[in-house]
Amino acid sequence: MDQKIGLHENKNLLLSMESALNFRFPFLDLKQTNAIRLYNGFFEGFPEFSIELYGKTLLIHDYTKDPLYLSPTIQAVQDFYLAKVPLIESIIVKTHRSASVEHKRGVKIWGSASDSKITENGIWYALDLCINNDTSFYIDTRNLRYWTQSNLLQASVLNTFAYTGSFGVAARLGGASRVIHIDQSKVYLSLAKESYRLNDLEFLTDEFRVGNFFTEIARLKSLNSLFDCIFLDPPYFSQSPSGRVDANNGHIRLINKVRPLVAHNGYLVSVNNAIFLSGEDYLKLLSKVCADNYLSIEELIPVPEDCIGNPLNNQQTFHPRTTPFNHSTKIAILRVKRKDQRVSNL
Repeated sequence: MDQKIGLHENKNLLLSMESALNFRFPFLDLKQTNAIRLYNGFFEGFPEFSIELYGKTLLIHDYTKDPLYLSPTIQAVQDFYLAKVPLIESIIVKTHRSASVEHKRGVKIWGSASDSKITENGIWYALDLCINNDTSFYIDTRNLRYWTQSNLLQASVLNTFAYTGSFGVAARLGGASRVIHIDQSKVYLSLAKESYRLNDLEFLTDEFRVGNFFTEIARLKSLNSLFDCIFLDPPYFSQSPSGRVDANNGHIRLINKVRPLVAHNGYLVSVNNAIFLSGEDYLKLLSKVCADNYLSIEELIPVPEDCIGNPLNNQQTFHPRTTPFNHSTKIAILRVKRKDQRVSNL
């Protein structure tokens, strides 16, 4: 679909979006969690669009080819959601294939100032919807934050590739004794600190470390540090003089890199976002690294229903390449055993 979209295609798009809303309304509780995906075009009929709600801010992701900023289609989508979701107070559109950096990051097209925080399972998270091409908060990992909040009481936690720190925030609100966040961006970690403040959490400056993953992991190893849980949620790809991150071909190498830092009976939480690495192939890789019986797969965490949507909108089932996961965001909880049986020292 391009910007020459006709009235017939517009009508079908809006019908698809209405069906998506009807699918979600029975199980959504906006008082409990107000950051949700209202439409996933990849599974629900029109892959050019993804629609999300953050508090009272509607976010339109426009992936159309050769996009025309504020096209008639975007106007139709805006009018549709304003009519169907009356709590909306502002609308932002991210034109992902635009030549403009500003348009890629997002521009407010309607209403008042966008929300600067959202709530999820009783926790507040600071937000900056135009911080970059994404949103500063990943809805897809909501169930992992639920797991984190429920399973890390008194745990020491290392949150690598922390971004804006949502796993660490959930861990602290779930009773974790200490969380160390590592990320290369001071800007992203400043949002993590703001989330701490929103939830009245005390923290030490040393718990937010701006630095390269490989350098910081090496430093922690040199100190013989051990954590009860380590989160490994790397970007799709990055390259630095210290090392390479490649979700398609190098994820197991990252697991082996952090594994020595996990205490006996601790958790290693592995998140892989590679679209072209199938769920089956990823599970085979995990099974291979678990072959020594000192690492085991304890649980696979699904992506929430609203993030995937209703596949019947497009008369198809979930993309078969994701099985046994339900999404290209593949989340596995791994349990670590140590020969020396050393426990956390933090």
